[in-house]
Amino acid sequence: MECKAILSLALAALLGTAIAAGQSNSTPTAPATAQYASQPATASATGQASPVSYASVTQLNGLLGQLEASAKTAQDDLVRLRIERWKTDKSTKEQALANVDSLQRNLRGALPEIIGQLRAAPEDLPATFKLYRNLDALYDVLGNVVELTGAFGSKDDVQSLGNDLNAFERTRRQMAERIETLSAAKEAEIVRLRTDLKTAHAAVPVEPPKKVVVDDNEPPKKPAVKKKPAAKPTAAPPAAGTKPAPGQAQTPGQPPAAKPQ
Repeated sequence: MECKAILSLALAALLGTAIAAGQSNSTPTAPATAQYASQPATASATGQASPVSYASVTQLNGLLGQLEASAKTAQDDLVRLRIERWKTDKSTKEQALANVDSLQRNLRGALPEIIGQLRAAPEDLPATFKLYRNLDALYDVLGNVVELTGAFGSKDDVQSLGNDLNAFERTRRQMAERIETLSAAKEAEIVRLRTDLKTAHAAVPVEPPKKVVVDDNEPPKKPAVKKKPAAKPTAAPPAAGTKPAPGQAQTPGQPPAAKPQ
């Protein structure tokens, strides 16, 4: 019984981690409808939207619709459990109640949020893998609750929860197959893009480099000598005794011209 309690604690911690991961990595998404009127698009690495095939969207809608129905049924079946009436010790009942509470919080909160993210980006691998991990945690914790119910609960409860467990397992396998298919498609797309890039590079003409010939025997050229501008000629002073022309200033120090008698 102690081993079962320890295992139950570990599974509850695992489910709590999945819930926290779904809440911390969640981003606001636009409301999505169950059916797509047109093909949605996913963002590529270059920031441009790439169309998603109709077959891929149809497959995802079927998986998500099936998962939402299974989650709703599981919630109703968990509510009907009467763990307080089980003929077992108190610690086992408390741990079973804690597991049921973790399952309910995941089914009502984290799971719908992840489904909404995946509907907004149908072929997004991180969102697809996040849903798969959440289903994995749900399956483990619900499996522990089914085991305890089989030991201490009613046959009807065991049957109902067992059907819910099988439904989650089917969806989990289908999600694993989808991840494998998407991964192969993404890898093929990367190979194709690399091939196209190489082809585009090969089609671009390459100009030959220009050659510069240097003659080592040619004597170096002397730098050109700049010529100084010629000095402007200065006007010679008038001879002594000569009257300067009208309008011409008399040179300082020159004796005035003699006046005629």
